[in-house]
Amino acid sequence: MNTKRVTGWIAFFGVAAALAWLPAYFSPSEDADLKQVAVATPVKARGALPTSIAKAKEAPIKDLSPAGDLFAAKSWKAAPTLATVTEIAVNPATVVQAPSLPPVPFQFVGRLHDRSDLQVFLQNGEKIYVVRNGDVIDDTWKITGISDVELRLVYLPLHLSQTLSVGSTQ
Repeated sequence: MNTKRVTGWIAFFGVAAALAWLPAYFSPSEDADLKQVAVATPVKARGALPTSIAKAKEAPIKDLSPAGDLFAAKSWKAAPTLATVTEIAVNPATVVQAPSLPPVPFQFVGRLHDRSDLQVFLQNGEKIYVVRNGDVIDDTWKITGISDVELRLVYLPLHLSQTLSVGSTQ
């Protein structure tokens, strides 16, 4: 292993140990406090604690933890009183809207007149449909008639018809 790396780690752990040990070494211990008090005050009875230490141990320990929320919003203004409102629950009759006919999703692209058969090309998004009279598209739209000017469609869920312009007579 690299000697620089090893010495670096040893130095790091040495400094970390020194930082952990130094505060404990320089802080006065509780035993030293008791010895100083015992030396300062004469002991009256053997085995009895000095009066200052006995009083210190009898005193209850104060609870220094904060009570309540430290970050609660505080204001000198009085809290606003909210007005009470009484409402009477009314159950209106549920209004059911009649289903409406959606717009025709197809665009006319072109048509092909082949002998006795007329085919129309429709586009819906990226899909292109080649339809004839009587065809059903996606189980939703049925072609009921094709003329030179318009295409008649029936929306199958509601059995309502619409027309789509497929060109002019000119």
